[in-house]
Amino acid sequence: MVHDHRAVQGGAARAAVFGISDGLVSNVALILGVAAATSDASPVMIAGVSGLLAGAASMAAGEYVSMKAQNELIERELRIERESLANNPAGELRELQSIYAHRGLDDDAALALATAVHEDPDVALEVHAREELGVDPDDIGDPTGAAASSFIAFAIGAILPLLPWFVSEGTAAMIASVILGLTSAALVGVALAVFTERSKLRTAARQVSWATAACVVTFAVGSLLGTTVT
Repeated sequence: MVHDHRAVQGGAARAAVFGISDGLVSNVALILGVAAATSDASPVMIAGVSGLLAGAASMAAGEYVSMKAQNELIERELRIERESLANNPAGELRELQSIYAHRGLDDDAALALATAVHEDPDVALEVHAREELGVDPDDIGDPTGAAASSFIAFAIGAILPLLPWFVSEGTAAMIASVILGLTSAALVGVALAVFTERSKLRTAARQVSWATAACVVTFAVGSLLGTTVT
């Protein structure tokens, strides 16, 4: 049966999932921490918007820098492999033959397959990159795309628990933030489970448990600081 695979190496999907999850957890925790110290909506909104912008920018910058560095390392290894294929084709041929032999082919079949691969330099580089480095040289990831996905996803996740504070304040807004945050965390877990074909209940529960733990800790700290200030 022919089946399709999702593109999972680019980094944008991972950045988006991580971004929205991090935005939800970090900002709902920040909002509750500030709300526990004051019932006024203004400090909560300032903290929430600041957390959104700072977190989204930090996530985007981190994704870009880390993926750019990873791509540069991969490009360096590809350059070394390309030079080795040009300067030592016999050695690279034996190396690929050995790889195929370890996969279960007999020596003659492994040599024939490796020889066929080496007939085209571009194909040879692609195969050696896959076999030795575990990467696709034509799909090493897009740092800009990953950074943009991370920024947007974090901002979406971070704005959700902040919405109630635009129309309310105090306990009502705090409860609404918790409900929105935990519900969104559960939905992120379900979406992730669909994407990875894992248990929806277990993945949603994992997301909610982390969000809950962060909320409890920051609310306790905020309550303590608020009491101390008072």
